[in-house]
Amino acid sequence: METQLDPMKDDLPLMANTSYMLVKHYILDLDVDFKSKVIEGVIVLFFETGSRYRKTSSTGKDDCQSQFDETCKMRASEPCHIPVTNVSACSFKTEYNDFAVCGKGEEDTSDKNGNYSNEEQASGISSSKDCCDIEDHGNKDFLLVLDCCDLSVLKVEEVDVAAVSGIEKFTRSAKLTDVSKELENLRNQIIHELLTLPADRWKEQLYYFTRCSQAPGCGELLFTTGTWSLEIKKSGIQTPTDFPHAIRIWYKTKPEGRSVTWTTDQTGRPCVYTMGSPINNRALFPCQEPPVALSTWQASVRTAAGFVVLMSGENSAEPVQLQEGILSWYYYVTMPMPASTFTIAVGCWQEVKKQSFTAAIQTNTEFSLPSSQASFRWHEEICGHVEYPCRFQNPAARLQAVIPYRVFAPWCLMEHCKEHLLHLIPQCLSAAYTTLGTHPFSRLDVLIVPSNFSSLGMASPHIIFLSQSVLRGGSHLCGTRLCHEIAHAWFGLAIGARDWTEEWISEGFATFLEDIFWARAQQQLSHDEVKGQQELKAILRWRRLRDEVQNSEEELQVLRPKKESTGELSESGASVVKHGLKAEKIFMQVHYLKGYFLLRSLARTIGEASYLASLRKFVHKFHGQLVLSQDFLCMLLEDIPEQKESGLTVESIFQNWLDTSGIPKPLLEEGETWKECQLVQQVSGEVTKWIQTNQSIRKSGKKKRKRDEVVFQKLLPDQLVLLLESLLEEKTLCPRILQCLQKTYQLREQDAEVRHRWCELVVKHKYVPGYGDVEEFLREDQERSQRNSFNISPTKP
Repeated sequence: METQLDPMKDDLPLMANTSYMLVKHYILDLDVDFKSKVIEGVIVLFFETGSRYRKTSSTGKDDCQSQFDETCKMRASEPCHIPVTNVSACSFKTEYNDFAVCGKGEEDTSDKNGNYSNEEQASGISSSKDCCDIEDHGNKDFLLVLDCCDLSVLKVEEVDVAAVSGIEKFTRSAKLTDVSKELENLRNQIIHELLTLPADRWKEQLYYFTRCSQAPGCGELLFTTGTWSLEIKKSGIQTPTDFPHAIRIWYKTKPEGRSVTWTTDQTGRPCVYTMGSPINNRALFPCQEPPVALSTWQASVRTAAGFVVLMSGENSAEPVQLQEGILSWYYYVTMPMPASTFTIAVGCWQEVKKQSFTAAIQTNTEFSLPSSQASFRWHEEICGHVEYPCRFQNPAARLQAVIPYRVFAPWCLMEHCKEHLLHLIPQCLSAAYTTLGTHPFSRLDVLIVPSNFSSLGMASPHIIFLSQSVLRGGSHLCGTRLCHEIAHAWFGLAIGARDWTEEWISEGFATFLEDIFWARAQQQLSHDEVKGQQELKAILRWRRLRDEVQNSEEELQVLRPKKESTGELSESGASVVKHGLKAEKIFMQVHYLKGYFLLRSLARTIGEASYLASLRKFVHKFHGQLVLSQDFLCMLLEDIPEQKESGLTVESIFQNWLDTSGIPKPLLEEGETWKECQLVQQVSGEVTKWIQTNQSIRKSGKKKRKRDEVVFQKLLPDQLVLLLESLLEEKTLCPRILQCLQKTYQLREQDAEVRHRWCELVVKHKYVPGYGDVEEFLREDQERSQRNSFNISPTKP
């Protein structure tokens, strides 16, 4: 049933059959072992029947409370494979030891083909050819498919949620339809009632999720693992409606698993973190990867004392000591999001404490709405998403310009964080609020990740990873990168792409908004200075896009590669991410750059004020939902009907920007205008000086002639990048020029973007005194200066 794909050439499969069963909540109970480099434990998944198989039954109107009492009596005589007693409220460790797989305890029972069974191997699902055809159930058993890779699955069982004390309250409205299957139906109805509790009862909901996750098992399920999936079935169950809606999976990760990185931090201490793998989290826990599987989660993680567990979670977890030397950390999320956004980092991180004046800024978090938002009271409307405790409906949250934040780093980088990062966070958060309004998430952790992190930053719910590279060379790179990742809270997380091939919806918006946020965070800049810096940034991005288009496959340059088929799924809900596993795709920025230029073009056409107002309207209308390109474009063009007369339509935007490779035609026409920018002209003048000086030195040879001293102007970081890129186009630069360049601009002390270009010059011209700079850059910065990452798309590192 499962097609074997070439992991180096083909699309990324999303195998989960979400149209039949949809995960709504995960509970993870995990142990992190740095010695074996394994995360081991239990995950409980709570499902609802998928959209294609939901029953609408009008029977079963009897009092469900009496049925609950009757089924409780039945439970004693119901056959359960292995009874469970004394389930620990803190850990499934004892329970796991009671559930020895095939009598081998914690031993991995997979065969060479990755097939598993709870009993003898022959009783399991022996191979893919034995899987049922889900589209034609007939007399075949229903097969639940989860996304899974690089995991050792030890056991799968149904959870007897009806055994939970006090669960009766969720049975009074249940409607049972088959007397012969009362207990099975009762369990599923309980889960349905629990999943559909109103948002104001979210604490009660989490409490009972936890209680249900600790309930005894009531029958083991057959399963098998493939290259990309975990397939589960229950004998005799032929439809998703009757399949168990709460299942428990015992598993452990593999050291080579591709969802997490085991490494050491900058002080040499061990750590592990999710790094935005192209395969997302399927090698961290069995899950449903398709974006449509929006879910909430709770997670308890145990590790040795001395380690700090950071995670996507609404609460700032405080550790609980379970026994000497072992701490437990608990996080939860009540806003449904794709499982791919789940992020964890475990290490010996130290919190960078705020100084008194910084803390004072944070406590002053409530402001009146900016005047630019005064006419947009979209929060007063009913939200369009599924019900959850939404901050857009919370009066206090709507006025919170700066959400609570913390900064963590290895101890050796704490002073750098205090100097370069800590003071920027409230400025950037406030700027984002001024631009878009309500922060979608209640808090933010920022972590400086280990030096092997291959990006400048990565955003996930409630947590941002930043590279150590942003801490050098002043505040410019640190501030712009922070703004980019903060923008993802709205575009990419609160609003996600329904089809992951449309990465531009997250990355294009974040790239466009980082300029807006950063300009507002630097309140001392005049309007002309802001516009000049944005024009300078545009020409740098133009040059990068031009180079990428010239040196990449055309099919990878298309922002909407599936065109009219974008967002379409198979009947089961399975799909693929086109080009998701192509190695070169990981290093490309076309979705950032073409997306940015499209949004920039629309802003220039409509006017920035009107455009930003439309963005706020879009955020309030679509937060908590998944969108396609046309959702944004249609709404935007509805607000400016006069533009249709000039030919600006959704179809023309698809044709010119999203559905074709290469440089968009409108962008080609605009390219020359950036050279008129004063900051760009200033760089051009400096380039001319350096070229003339180089020519003069080359002509004079070894003769020492007294030459007029050339005065070079001080340049901004982005101007330095443009200067060095321009000099890279020169065929030859003599060693004295390179020496003078470094001394004039103190290039070794600049940010990673500038040092990257300096290293290119060193290599091109074989400038031996600069080889140490190249070595340091490769060791400390690698390729991060050219790359970003965002933890929603499976094609980003």
